[in-house]
Amino acid sequence: MTQTAFIIIALLSLLLLYYGSGKNKKLLLLFTVWQLLTGLLALFGVFEKHPGSFPLLIAGTFVITFILLKQINTKTLNLKALLSIHILRLPVELALYQLFLQKKIPYLMTFKGWNFDILIGISALVIFSYCLFHPIINRRFLIVWNIIGLVFLFIIVSLAILSSPLPIQKFAFEQPNIAVLEFPYCFLPSCIVPIVLISHVLLIGQYKKSQY
Repeated sequence: MTQTAFIIIALLSLLLLYYGSGKNKKLLLLFTVWQLLTGLLALFGVFEKHPGSFPLLIAGTFVITFILLKQINTKTLNLKALLSIHILRLPVELALYQLFLQKKIPYLMTFKGWNFDILIGISALVIFSYCLFHPIINRRFLIVWNIIGLVFLFIIVSLAILSSPLPIQKFAFEQPNIAVLEFPYCFLPSCIVPIVLISHVLLIGQYKKSQY
């Protein structure tokens, strides 16, 4: 059940980014190819057998994220689609808690631990619902909200990396973060996280422009 949920969340995040970017086909193609490669490596157990290869996935994802940000035409953005991406952080947190119960991630990565991302998911749902009926919303509030979202994203990504069975592991030695080495949870760092990051960066840029 958790596996199916993660696949659906990853597909939805990719679809929403596609619409949010103004239906950028290059973005869709590049991200899809990267997810296919990541998924195949995880299915064949490459990351589990060789955890040292996982940082290469992170580095590759960072490079692709940077390339995609340069490719997106900010004049064709769909802000509602970009905003709705963050609603997916709510089911992600629920899925992460299930992974904790399955002993695949540490307690500190859940919303009961040090992960506050669920607050962004809930607030995104509220803000999105408000925007449907109120076309005008305070841009400064949205900028601050996106900045907070980036901070929370940085916190959970840092926790996930430092809890993984890597030479740099600092936390959760009793229950390391092994889920991201498996299929389909590998899509969390390779797909969902970068899409959330791209959405925040694009939204902040657009809201800043609209202030002038």
